[in-house]
Amino acid sequence: MKSALICISTHHGNTEKIANAMADALGAPVLRPENTTIQSLTECDVIGFGSGIYFMKHHKNLLNLIGKLPFMKNKKAFIFSTAGVSDRLVEKNLSKNHRALRNKLIDKGFEIIGEFSCCGYMKRGWYHLQGSRNNGRPNEDDIRKAREFATSLKAKI
Repeated sequence: MKSALICISTHHGNTEKIANAMADALGAPVLRPENTTIQSLTECDVIGFGSGIYFMKHHKNLLNLIGKLPFMKNKKAFIFSTAGVSDRLVEKNLSKNHRALRNKLIDKGFEIIGEFSCCGYMKRGWYHLQGSRNNGRPNEDDIRKAREFATSLKAKI
């Protein structure tokens, strides 16, 4: 099984920490969209796509990359993210936050085999004025859960 993760982690490295934990569990590289070729993705059996959440969706560069992909028949994908909200809101908003990416992947023929999200440190927007939110996140527990999630995907591949 050949796999790869495509990740954008722009501000504090939150999503990159999660991607690295998943990649370690899967024995896969972590790639940035600008360093990813369509050929390299067509060689993979499963691909993880993730970024931080910006205004309830993934980073625009990740969405743009998927828009450029050909139809990927018989390819499996998983989605991951970090968000600068509380644990309760991460779970509550998972479906909404992943909707745009999920729909693009399905339109390209991917079978979605799992989704993961956790809190990430945030010091932007309103929180820039108030201090910060989710200090120390993702933490060791979040990273452990990301590894467990990735390990659980092996049974679906």
